[in-house]
Amino acid sequence: MNKLYILTLFAALLVTGSCKKDSDFLDVPPKQVIPEEVAFSDPALVLSVLGDLYNRQRDFSSLDGLEEEKPYITPAEPGWRTFADFNEAFPSEAGSYFIVQRSGWGYGEWAIWNYGYIRDLNLFIERATAATKLLDADKTRFIAEARFLRANYYFELVKRMGGVPLITNSQQYDYSGNVTNLQVARSKESEIYDFVIAEAEAVKGMLPADASQKSRATKGAALAMEARAALYAGSIAKYGASTPQVALPGNEVGIPSGMAPAYYTKALTAAEEIINGSAGGYQLYKILPDLADNFASIFLDKSSVNQESIFVEDFKVNSGKVHGFTTNNQPFSISDEGLDAGRLNPSLNLVESFEKLDNTYAPIATKDGAGNPIYYADQLDIFAGRDARLAGTVLLPNGLFKGKHVDIWAGYQLADGSILTSDDASRLKPLPGTNVDVQVVGKDGPINGQEFRTQSGFYIRKYLDPAVGSGRRGRQSDVAFIRYRYAEVLLNAAEAAFELGRTGTALGYINQVRARAGLTTPLTVLTFDRIVHERRVELVFEGHTLYDMKRWRLAHLVWDGASMTVSQLQTNIGSATKRNTQPFGLWPYKYYNPASPDNGKWLFKEVLPAAVTGASRFQFGNYYSTINNEVLSANPKIVKQPNQ
Repeated sequence: MNKLYILTLFAALLVTGSCKKDSDFLDVPPKQVIPEEVAFSDPALVLSVLGDLYNRQRDFSSLDGLEEEKPYITPAEPGWRTFADFNEAFPSEAGSYFIVQRSGWGYGEWAIWNYGYIRDLNLFIERATAATKLLDADKTRFIAEARFLRANYYFELVKRMGGVPLITNSQQYDYSGNVTNLQVARSKESEIYDFVIAEAEAVKGMLPADASQKSRATKGAALAMEARAALYAGSIAKYGASTPQVALPGNEVGIPSGMAPAYYTKALTAAEEIINGSAGGYQLYKILPDLADNFASIFLDKSSVNQESIFVEDFKVNSGKVHGFTTNNQPFSISDEGLDAGRLNPSLNLVESFEKLDNTYAPIATKDGAGNPIYYADQLDIFAGRDARLAGTVLLPNGLFKGKHVDIWAGYQLADGSILTSDDASRLKPLPGTNVDVQVVGKDGPINGQEFRTQSGFYIRKYLDPAVGSGRRGRQSDVAFIRYRYAEVLLNAAEAAFELGRTGTALGYINQVRARAGLTTPLTVLTFDRIVHERRVELVFEGHTLYDMKRWRLAHLVWDGASMTVSQLQTNIGSATKRNTQPFGLWPYKYYNPASPDNGKWLFKEVLPAAVTGASRFQFGNYYSTINNEVLSANPKIVKQPNQ
């Protein structure tokens, strides 16, 4: 993937040309090598080095080609694959079918251990602190930004690994052959969370309270990080009691349950500092009259009217920092070059989780009470009356992208119950009683096993870029990846308040998010299941799914390794512990029976794509990723994980 190359920082600083404003470092090519004392005398040069540190921040998911930073250098994977895991979607690419064919995840999944990056952050903080030629205001902000990035990376470490060595100064080797002073033991898991929270508190006042700045750290970003981290710590403390086998005696893994209330209080306090406006004018995005279009636009609108995003990884076409998310996932029939498309197919499991507008859960209605097919005049009719986030997140059959309707249908259902279809839309066949060849399957699928077309009956809409040329390999997309946004802050506040017994406060926050999605009848009763559900439908494909399930200690229950039936798919919708081990699809068929009043209408069938042969199993050893043997052998002070 074409990413901006900004020289990295080690013993000597490698820096680039000047930058003038928020995210301008994305546009600056590397020009020269400059000594440290010169670099830290010019704020433009310091910002260029800081730009490299921003570019090296990690998330669980991303839109570009660097899906996951592996702890020990291994080939990078396409970023879309993280969204195709956990059965919220099906991966329509032959090389990715392993995701739905394996029985579970290895203990080393999701691990990171990049202390080289932490060292570079520590060096930056030390050198910026020692700088004598920077204005105090510039110096303060640069140091605060680096501390924010360091805390955010430790947050990435702790939620994957548990307690890790906490190193806040650059270590120096004296070449004596004795490295014991460089070997640092793991901190308690709670101590790493405490560090993240304390750093956020320490730097929030040093950062601008400016909602218009997105790709650099702000007071809002620091508080959003604090609220999320404190919420995670509180959840692990409370719900970790249900999994005693996922703990270590020194609390390098596991947080005592008695610490939960204090963490929830910190989460609520930090979130409410954003909500009350002291960090800037953040608010839910409410611009477009169509609520589904409005939700989709949260992730596309980079203008000043979008005050929902708080901290983003930005991309710019004219800088060369772009990503291939749209190239990989656009509908085939609307693809710019007809080469790449259709890899990420949201599952029926996810689609059915979006509520009806009366606040009730129900499967997508494919049959009546007698078991007969229900016929629909328009494919979209079957999804009518649902949470607007469904059509804002998922590109449904007959939905619009770039002004064109997607062509999703699996074939003709004939009067005798048989199916007339083809293995490709270009291969035409005559309908019964005719001799004219016609298209008998959608250009966009679904066809079992046909990669780059939908195999679930759906495409992704969230992040899909409608800009001209966004699906071309040569141009690609510059849609930003939102790391923190205001809706999540409201949901974090709601969850923290709920856990503290402040149900009225919690309902106020969660109902704001729901009302934006068209669920205008407020909830009056709040349960844990509702909390879990609301985060799923609001934040799906944003990197939260795995870590929410882990912190609530639900992962081994939801992904229990058992295969699913259609009946199981359609029951207990809204339950926090509902099984979700295999991604189902919903296939539309056009009814052909000239003698019937339903001729030409649509019926739908639940389908398990043929490539799905496994069932996701989350083991207790997956709650904290394995620490590599190279790390353990290099530092005997490192305690192994509980299931390692």
